Amino acid sequence: MERVLNRVRNLDAYPKINEDFFSRTLSGGVITLTSSLVMLLLFFSELRLYLHAITETRLLVDTSRGEKLHINFEVTFPTIRCSLVSLDTMDISGEQHLDIRHDIFKKRIDSHGNVVETIQEGLGATKIDKPLQRHGGRLGHNETYCGSCYGAETSDDDCCNTCEEVREAYRKRGWAMSDMEGIDQCKREGFIQKVKDEEGEGCNIHGSLEVNRVAGNFHFSVGKSFHQSSFNLEDLIDLQSENYNISHKINKLAFGDYVPGVVNPLDGVSWMQDRPHGMYEYFIKVVPTIYTDIRGHTINSNQFSVTEHYKSPEEGRSVPGVFFFYDLSPIKVTFTEEHVSFLHLLTNVCAIVGGVYTVAGIVDSFVYHGHRAIKKKMEIGKLR
Repeated sequence: MERVLNRVRNLDAYPKINEDFFSRTLSGGVITLTSSLVMLLLFFSELRLYLHAITETRLLVDTSRGEKLHINFEVTFPTIRCSLVSLDTMDISGEQHLDIRHDIFKKRIDSHGNVVETIQEGLGATKIDKPLQRHGGRLGHNETYCGSCYGAETSDDDCCNTCEEVREAYRKRGWAMSDMEGIDQCKREGFIQKVKDEEGEGCNIHGSLEVNRVAGNFHFSVGKSFHQSSFNLEDLIDLQSENYNISHKINKLAFGDYVPGVVNPLDGVSWMQDRPHGMYEYFIKVVPTIYTDIRGHTINSNQFSVTEHYKSPEEGRSVPGVFFFYDLSPIKVTFTEEHVSFLHLLTNVCAIVGGVYTVAGIVDSFVYHGHRAIKKKMEIGKLR
């Protein structure tokens, strides 16, 4: 034991001058070991910060103009059929798009969440062989077929060869199609039967939108939207008596590309409705974001915050659906990854060594002189 204590005593980096020689103490050796470990720990901490990139955050005024806003989404409706879910967008500039189908994919799901069928929207309706001719006669030699629009034609040259074209003509007129069975194109395409075949199913809808970079909204509504005056009404086909449950789960919602380290607040959020009909609204504040990694690769994207509100039928006229109202923040956030400079590392290391050495010396001096004072008082019998 004495040998171990002597070795620790020899590690004393603060030898004491006793007349003309140094005196090494056990307390000095312990303090030296402790301070060395502290120096080593702080050195590796600084080295780790130097080797790993840090993210610098800045706030700037957003001066960009004329850009588009990309929206990526995936939403699941457990109790609404795919044939009844439509996606619409509109913004404060007056531009609106109803029943969007481009880059939209739907998956029919059963009550257990299993995929029944995947439907890619935007491919157009199926052509039928011989719908009713608009003028009621037979096709003559080299005569091009032209189907009836059932009174929704805007000119004598308008033709509706599919159920979707008839419905589009009615939407432009602002008319509701309450009798789908009376439309020859829809009847032959089996549109009503298709809706009935999906009874008891849900729908997973995902895809992307490109909208103007101004305040607006996009929404998933039940039925096919059409424009009438300045209001967006709903053609609920022949199923007005149904109770639409707008329970939903947002699997993903992002305004732009993924930004490392940023969690979108609506990813994985679900809401279950306990009564029929109603409108669920999300109010979103979009914050433009630029992320630059250590290699100089830049991602232009957006973060967002959100509040939500459920509007019941008792609160007034509401269209069954899920609405996302978004607005843009005038402040832009930039994240830039960068390394700490080597001179900064060197400065911090020197500060660590000098600071720990000085503090340890003060502690050692206090312990040494305090021990001597106590020992001297004991020798003269003043300490009792």
